[in-house]
Amino acid sequence: MSKLHRKLTPKSAPKPQKSQSADDVIADFAKVNFISVTPNQDGQRIDNFLLSRLKGLPRSHLYKLIRDDEIRINKKRCKPHDRVYTGDVVRVAPIRLSVRDKPLVSDEFAKGLLSRIIFENEGLIVLNKPHGMAVHGGSGESFGVIEAMRVATGKNYLELIHRIDKDTSGLLLIAKKRSTLKDLQDKFRQKTIFKDYLCLCVGDVSQTLGKRGKIDKPLLKYSLANGERRVKVDKEGKPSETLIEVLRVFKLDGQTISLVKASPKTGRTHQIRVHLASVGHALLGDDKYLKQPAPSVARLCLHAHKIRFDEREFVADLPKDMQKLTEGKL
Repeated sequence: MSKLHRKLTPKSAPKPQKSQSADDVIADFAKVNFISVTPNQDGQRIDNFLLSRLKGLPRSHLYKLIRDDEIRINKKRCKPHDRVYTGDVVRVAPIRLSVRDKPLVSDEFAKGLLSRIIFENEGLIVLNKPHGMAVHGGSGESFGVIEAMRVATGKNYLELIHRIDKDTSGLLLIAKKRSTLKDLQDKFRQKTIFKDYLCLCVGDVSQTLGKRGKIDKPLLKYSLANGERRVKVDKEGKPSETLIEVLRVFKLDGQTISLVKASPKTGRTHQIRVHLASVGHALLGDDKYLKQPAPSVARLCLHAHKIRFDEREFVADLPKDMQKLTEGKL
């Protein structure tokens, strides 16, 4: 080819960036990644979609990336609540992660976690989560229940259907396939999944609410100066309702304590904890909302005891440490 011909030949168009399937592991976060959404992620919120793939990335960091236009869906800006659908391409700017892609889970730990499965079929795992373990990694946690379960079971596709607080024990639903995830999350939105919690509260709750009562107060999220999340009763908050049944009143370390069944009709952050604290009966071991004298215990006394949907019911008995407290033993 002559020099003249080379000069007259137009520059070739830039090659389109190759994207990888969202079903595959992202090998290198330090470069720009283009991720193609598959039917397994169809309909997911972009924040949850990315948190499942960027292991260990704090949620606050992800939201900053979205605000800074470092995340795009089909070349367009997005917000955390936007959803991705099959065929969409998500662009992720280079990210530095300081944690492992996969957590190191010992055989003993994996065996202990798997022993807490109380039900499993082709689409669903019902786990009795221990207290003190976050449901997912990030915000100072190198890994949580969902990451550990993926390693322990050897399954790449496991997703949280809902969440419970790190310090809360009890029932947690995990999807093994996308159809189960979508079905049960829809049921949560439609309020056709019903949950009962057991908790230990300061004082005789029946003197305030009767043996059966209801707390109906709006709840508002806010943050402390250090960025820590809190919730308070506030007329500007979202409507929130909790049904209360006092199961037993007893003495612990000389103080009156109530064993209460709490059934949230709405699913607000820290709902049971804030509602009961607002009527003067904070939960034992609550380092955020307990402001009154109370016996010193080793954990937040809140347990996800029962969950019902589709004419099925799953139950996780009161853990031994909470049972011991109901016997008046510290």
